[in-house]
Amino acid sequence: MLNISSVSITFNEDTQDEKKALQDIDLTLDKGDFVTVIGSNGAGKSTLMNVISGSLKPDIGIVEIDNKNVTSIPEFKRSAFIGRVFQDPMAGTAPSMTIEENLAMAYARNKRRTLRTGVNKKRKLLFIEFLETLHLGLENRLTAKVGLLSGGERQALSLLMATFTEPNILLLDEHTAALDPSRAELITNLTGEVVDKFQLTTLMVTHNMQQALDLGNRLIMMDKGQIILEVSGKEKQELTIEKLLHEFQRIRGEQMANDRAILG
Repeated sequence: MLNISSVSITFNEDTQDEKKALQDIDLTLDKGDFVTVIGSNGAGKSTLMNVISGSLKPDIGIVEIDNKNVTSIPEFKRSAFIGRVFQDPMAGTAPSMTIEENLAMAYARNKRRTLRTGVNKKRKLLFIEFLETLHLGLENRLTAKVGLLSGGERQALSLLMATFTEPNILLLDEHTAALDPSRAELITNLTGEVVDKFQLTTLMVTHNMQQALDLGNRLIMMDKGQIILEVSGKEKQELTIEKLLHEFQRIRGEQMANDRAILG
């Protein structure tokens, strides 16, 4: 479903601020894979997400989604088959629009545009059905402005908007990092449920190592623009934070510097 081949990108090339953000990245996700991505600040995690989404174009390399080369396809066209949830709960929704209007926009993302109304009786019933799965009572607030929702409620709505059209790829970019612990746990649990329900091919960036261990069937660790470790299956199930830190030190010959990656 996703194939990244020999992708590299350098920022501020040939200046004193030159930084190799990604270095010769190869990564393949089969349909239904749920891959968690960890690494300290500057490891290249968000750059990788931006290359997949199309907001950044690699200097070299190829990005393929569902066997189609999308390397030169702009972000707004890729959005038809990519769902994305950002760290900022304000980023994934339109605050001045109602819950049902936000859902109508998301629903139309991968469908042919028409002059028909975005919210009709049939769609409203569909939206209520999906909102009920969040267990937040949002199905009773369809006409409420999204700007009035809490951060956790908005992030739950963003997650629903990114997934209920069953995109080819779901990108989760530290989508619980800005939430308080109880809301972060809620969104983490919802993520597992939604990805499992729709069998979505998912790439999730997180600073929280325990979250990376608890979710998904594969895990990759990045450092300085490279993938330095990949584990899956039983090996991933048996991993602990201590083992991950030991692996980083074994590979890099130094301790992971970013405490946030350890503590989440």
